[in-house]
Amino acid sequence: MRATEILLIGPAGKQTGGIARYIHEQRRRLGDGARVYDVAVPDSETPLQFLRAALLALAQLVQFPFRRPPDVVHVHTSHWYSFFQSSAYILYAASVWRVPVVLHVHGSSFDTFVDTESRLLGAFQSFVFARCTTVVVLSDYWSDVVADRVDPAKLFVLPNAVDPTDYDPRYGASPPHVVFVSNHIERKGVAEFVAAVDDLLEAGARMQVTIAGSGPLSHLAEELAARRAAVTYEGYVSETRKRELLNEGSVFVLPTHAENLPIALLEAMAGGNALVSTTVGAIPSLVDDDNGVLVAPGDEVALRGALSSLLADPTRIESMARTSRARAEREYSWRTAVDSLEGLYAELAH
Repeated sequence: MRATEILLIGPAGKQTGGIARYIHEQRRRLGDGARVYDVAVPDSETPLQFLRAALLALAQLVQFPFRRPPDVVHVHTSHWYSFFQSSAYILYAASVWRVPVVLHVHGSSFDTFVDTESRLLGAFQSFVFARCTTVVVLSDYWSDVVADRVDPAKLFVLPNAVDPTDYDPRYGASPPHVVFVSNHIERKGVAEFVAAVDDLLEAGARMQVTIAGSGPLSHLAEELAARRAAVTYEGYVSETRKRELLNEGSVFVLPTHAENLPIALLEAMAGGNALVSTTVGAIPSLVDDDNGVLVAPGDEVALRGALSSLLADPTRIESMARTSRARAEREYSWRTAVDSLEGLYAELAH
């Protein structure tokens, strides 16, 4: 019997971002039956850059009908521009190719995107969702978010995934090793993290801190590392170096203001870290009292208190870190995700 042929559509060519990483791993693990159609466009800050990105997106769309129709189309989307771009491929695949379409919802602000007061936008969202055979969401929280736009029978909950075998946790660092790896933008909470670490070190806290990543707020990390011997700023790091940092880490901190179900936290769990994050999106489905601490987004005082309580109890840190690792192996492995995807594809294609 011929293997089911899957066409994955999304911004696979992006250098950073959870969707691109997910598509890469999904393609690799599904094997020869999966193909990728890359719809990534450069980020744009000026009118000229926007025009170039728009022309590239148009060229991608014009070329798309000349591809061989697959058995199933799997579209990865986020909010706003990503959703509008994805809708063209969804409508073509469903109406012209007449093949099953899986829409996979990512995006830190997809909840605010669907919670719109615009009747026109809401109607368009419902129209696009109606053309999908299945809508994949990352948690029960996100299932509730899209419930007003999607037939519940179409919803399929599938968390993000990580391969725990790519990580080799090293527990018991002394002093505890606190790690931050993310884009240095306001939404990721880097400013609150830097302020909390600075205050804790001023108060005499014992810890080693490594900050990685880059962005418009990187000067905060650079300045902190310049005045605090316990802090190292590494800038943008490779995937290999990122895994090393997570293996070496004791506590991974992601004080994000908005998120879906971040792959960064799953990677930190696989690397054996206690987690400090926020109560946004589906993060509470990953983090509880057994493997970390959650605080309100933007609350630097609460973040400082969470870190202080953990640093005072290394035994608690290690217990949480081992729980994170076990949970990643049990609930969020790529093996489990691929089994679910292959079962879904088989059901849709036959």
